[in-house]
Amino acid sequence: MTVTTFSELDLDDSLLDALQDKGFTRPTAIQAEAIPPALEGRDVLGSAPTGTGKTAAYLLPALQHLIDFPRKKSGPPRILILTPTRELAMQVAEHARELSAHTHLDIATITGGVAYMNHAEVFSENQDIVVATTGRLLQYIKEENFDCRAVETLILDEADRMLDMGFAQDIETIAGETRWRKQTMLFSATLESEVVTDFAKRLLEDPVEVSASPSVRERKKINQWYYRADDIEHKKALLIHLLQQPDATRSIVFVRKRERVHELATWLREAGINNCYLEGEMVQNKRNEAIKRLTDGRVNVLVATDVAARGIDIPDVSHVFNFDMPRTSDTYLHRIGRTGRAGRKGTAISLVEAHDHLLLLKVGRYLSEPLKARVIDELRPTSRAPSEKLTGKPSKKVLAKREEKKKEKDKEKPRVKVRHRDKKNIGKRRKPSAAAATTPEKGE
Repeated sequence: MTVTTFSELDLDDSLLDALQDKGFTRPTAIQAEAIPPALEGRDVLGSAPTGTGKTAAYLLPALQHLIDFPRKKSGPPRILILTPTRELAMQVAEHARELSAHTHLDIATITGGVAYMNHAEVFSENQDIVVATTGRLLQYIKEENFDCRAVETLILDEADRMLDMGFAQDIETIAGETRWRKQTMLFSATLESEVVTDFAKRLLEDPVEVSASPSVRERKKINQWYYRADDIEHKKALLIHLLQQPDATRSIVFVRKRERVHELATWLREAGINNCYLEGEMVQNKRNEAIKRLTDGRVNVLVATDVAARGIDIPDVSHVFNFDMPRTSDTYLHRIGRTGRAGRKGTAISLVEAHDHLLLLKVGRYLSEPLKARVIDELRPTSRAPSEKLTGKPSKKVLAKREEKKKEKDKEKPRVKVRHRDKKNIGKRRKPSAAAATTPEKGE
């Protein structure tokens, strides 16, 4: 049965009221697939890129479980959620508080970058859900400040990223400490990686596999197109022009490398566009300040690398710009998933130099529809569009020429008749040795 509204799911009225408060009535593809088996207590292995609603896909069943089986007296956490970054932990906890607004459930976070004593409330009388980063949680487990024995559900969010960051051993240790749990859910941006699937096999028991790349309906909310650029200067001019348009109310500009972040942030400032930036090596309070400046509306442009931007959820992003094309189609989906959220329209624009063309085609094949080209009259590219060598699509004329050349080559080849006797016993004949070939026979 296809689930089209949240009311069709077996959810408590308090959760349905909270969803209504947030204006959510229709579940996303990943929610419709993941929630029913999760409510039955099954282990879930989910593939869901950013922007597909995966957080509610695991929070709603977890909250429902706590409502269905209330405990008689307070105690340690029953639901443990692990995330790769403290920003994501904060966001997940906030989301959980919103969804449990009409209940009496307690939600807490344990992350690095917070003074040890500030986690005192987590170790006090009662917690129902704890959202944590692995490093700090493990520290508390080793110091016997965190009791894992009551954990009934373990949830791993953005598992692929946690493995990329080298947390596999930490997670396995935590999984061992919560071995009395009844359910495990693991969500990853993609399940193409063998590392993720092998890891999931060790942690999950007979899981239901759910996958939700943004559905066509969800993707249609995002207008996607590209502008061809002659070089970096042309690309810069295009970006500045597009950021100055009135509809670009809150934009994220993605670049591939950390060095480019500072460079681009400076170029934009010089053009009169106030911006903030995120890059991997930033200290936590600077990261928090950059995100706050954007969400408060003090600036409306954020420049970021993929690594730095993963795990942050910025509301009301009108535009995503790919200043540098991403190397993989999954990364492209991650990037554009930051706009067009919660039922709104969004725009994703790629700025493409000649050397990016193969990446552009790769994305088009992945989406099963090519990205449409656009042009700004006063900033038209002067270079020619990439040839068929780059686009990978030879024209009919070129194909005909190739066929002709092949025929001519075939004509030039001398035809040699191969007899049956020449074919038999091949491999059994002895070749004369070099010495035998050069020794003159008697009588010469």
